[in-house]
Amino acid sequence: MPLPVAGARLRPFGPADAPALARHANDRDIWRNLRDRFPHPYSLADAEGYVLFVNTIGAADLHLCIEVDGEAAGSISVLFKDDISRREAEIGYWLGRAYWGRGIVSAATRALAGYALAHFDVCRLYATVFEYNPASARVLEKAGFGFEARLRKSITKDGQTVDGLLYALVVA
Repeated sequence: MPLPVAGARLRPFGPADAPALARHANDRDIWRNLRDRFPHPYSLADAEGYVLFVNTIGAADLHLCIEVDGEAAGSISVLFKDDISRREAEIGYWLGRAYWGRGIVSAATRALAGYALAHFDVCRLYATVFEYNPASARVLEKAGFGFEARLRKSITKDGQTVDGLLYALVVA
């Protein structure tokens, strides 16, 4: 899936992506804005485990590689919900620091959101942003997501409890 940013596209992960993933993911500032299950430091073994996971157990969700200039530089996922939340899904992403500020994640979010809404029985995509990460909020806004709520003291990361900012893209 090509993106409207030179040299960027979305594609499935392969085993050869692990070294580049490990290099880009091993960044404390990336870790600070992701769930605790995303390790830090981030090793080659972590990257290999992630690639295996997204191609086996995690295959029920959408996990795509953000490729920039021919190398794995990040990840974007849509996590489908079930039961009474079966028509909504959560979107999440990260990108290596070398590629920040180029509009890549906004383009990737817009593209994957459009794909998920067109090909799956979902009418709502959402993401929760850490209050200290305005860049991620801008990514979602550029991709058409709207601010829905401030979830007070809902995120605890790195010994700090902060507000989560809930964004959503809803279609009829």
